[in-house]
Amino acid sequence: MSDENRILRIWTVYDHPLDYPDKYVARLFETDANGSRPTESIIIADDLDMLRNTLCFEMHLTCLTRNPEDDAKIVEVWL
Repeated sequence: MSDENRILRIWTVYDHPLDYPDKYVARLFETDANGSRPTESIIIADDLDMLRNTLCFEMHLTCLTRNPEDDAKIVEVWL
């Protein structure tokens, strides 16, 4: 597969975003040679531990801490 056809899927976890002010939300983004774009896939949870359990134990993803330059609503990302 050539580099331009590769897609990296990143779940970004948000702390009470504007569209879900009472929840934690993970949104799936796809990144390729043309940039990054959100998908329609989201996971909504009442608390952060529930969301992390889904991403870690059910989806077998790895957590990366947030970049200090990220939006303050971003908690972490999962690959």
